[in-house]
Amino acid sequence: MTNVALSAMLGATPPAGYESLYFDRSARELRGGIRKYIGRRTPDKIPSSYMDDLDYQEPLPFEFLIYVAPESIWRADMGKFRERFRTAPRDRDYFAFLKATDGLLHSQGPSRLAIALESLDQILREIREHCGSETEIVMFSDHGMNLEQNLRSPLKSALERRGFRVVIPAFGLCSYVAIYCDEQVIPEVARATAEVEGVDFAIYKDGEAVVVESDRGRARIESGPEGLRYVAETGDPLELGRLEGDFKADKKTDKEWFELTASHKYPDAVPNVYKSLFSPRVQHTADVLVSLKDGYYFGWTPFGRFVNLHATHGNALQSSSNAFLMSTHRQFPAYVRADDARVLLRE
Repeated sequence: MTNVALSAMLGATPPAGYESLYFDRSARELRGGIRKYIGRRTPDKIPSSYMDDLDYQEPLPFEFLIYVAPESIWRADMGKFRERFRTAPRDRDYFAFLKATDGLLHSQGPSRLAIALESLDQILREIREHCGSETEIVMFSDHGMNLEQNLRSPLKSALERRGFRVVIPAFGLCSYVAIYCDEQVIPEVARATAEVEGVDFAIYKDGEAVVVESDRGRARIESGPEGLRYVAETGDPLELGRLEGDFKADKKTDKEWFELTASHKYPDAVPNVYKSLFSPRVQHTADVLVSLKDGYYFGWTPFGRFVNLHATHGNALQSSSNAFLMSTHRQFPAYVRADDARVLLRE
């Protein structure tokens, strides 16, 4: 998700929640939401300190208006970026965040995005001509996208029919879900979630371990001084059995897991899933985090009624997890973690 990813990539403060609408644990209420996109970008509407590093970002209303008038908004976004860059100091790095491409791909699909990217390419060529060939341009994305029509997962109604009282912030149309519930029912909620149409797997904390539940069985990710161990209890939900090694007994360091699974179906599977609950990626970590299958989303129902969703992101699969990073002057490694990207963006 955008704020989670960019706060990691730029070494910034974690956002309050996974999206603008989030559940505040201390207040035990939903906060944020659509009002975050109304009016000016005031301090209370800045999700993370990464925005302090930005020389350009789209006007706040553009984030919603891209779904209403996509053609006008992406052109205005790129036009404003071009104007701002030309008046910026030329003796330091310049950071621009072009967010209209995200909404454009969500609502219009890859063919319309291709037109926008051709326009951006022309702008970047003009920048090289204006500043000189010694000027390095680094482009990167905050996440990927699955490029297919998506159906809404009936997750909330399915859990309510089972008698569970849960809080699920529903905002953007994304392929992850954050569930908050009473501590004593967390394992039951996760098991029930794994049975719902469209759910790939659900995870929750169990002491110092993470439990992974799916229709392919249950596994645990255990932490110790030697590293992380993936224990397939009743199945192999992260599909790591295809790789070499005895995962029931073999602990691997963070670096070893990354080298082994960077190109896996679930990129950097074991550390990524474990850290999603044990590292401060957001201020209000979910009790149960859900990764949906490609082709499914969850979100705010009224939003889903007027947006024909051509693509989405948020789950743990390659299509969402793999972003891009490129430079006019440098050759980067084949894979870079978001947590390790900052030094490459600052050189």
